Amino acid sequence: MIEFTLWDILRNLLLATRWTILLSLVSFIGGGAVGLGLLLLRISKNKACRAFAKYYIELFQGTPLLMQLFIAFFGLGLFGIDVPAWLAAGMALILWTAAFLAEIWRGCVESVARGQWEASASLGMGRLQQMRYVILPQALRVAIPPTVGFSVQIIKGTALTSIIGFVELSKAGTVVTNATFQPFTVYGLVALIYFALCWPLSKSSQILERKLNVTHRNH
Repeated sequence: MIEFTLWDILRNLLLATRWTILLSLVSFIGGGAVGLGLLLLRISKNKACRAFAKYYIELFQGTPLLMQLFIAFFGLGLFGIDVPAWLAAGMALILWTAAFLAEIWRGCVESVARGQWEASASLGMGRLQQMRYVILPQALRVAIPPTVGFSVQIIKGTALTSIIGFVELSKAGTVVTNATFQPFTVYGLVALIYFALCWPLSKSSQILERKLNVTHRNH
């Protein structure tokens, strides 16, 4: 029987952690880009655009991420489309992330005083110019804490991709456990690694929120 040292176990888990981090970054960046587009549709004056964004957000927020992963991986296979696990995981997480970020940012945009819209309109700015030069810079300051906070949910959400065969941290934990028969050691380390990834982001979100509140009171 092969003996596995603590370092052997940790090394294998850290190798898989790279994929968790990469998938989280892809989900956040891609979801942010799609989410920004959804935000613009959500606050558009066009009724059809607003309806599309609204139903998209409700669909992805109202259904489990696990189901979305299954559809992305197995659903497309029904039409003869072979989707690699990493691609299905990335697509599902991007679309899921976009729905939540769009709604977070919409609330931040709507927190900007209505007078800012009216003032910028009186200067002859179009809708996109208002967003770019007046509204988004103010909304961004409010949006940073909840956006950073949601990034923690993205990291933890990557654990669900193991169900479709993507080998990230939690899947690697299962594989290593099957090889070492040391579940408490392995999953204890998995938990510590997730904590090491998520805790700094959670703390940053809290610090940013406190600073934002102090700045708001001072003004």
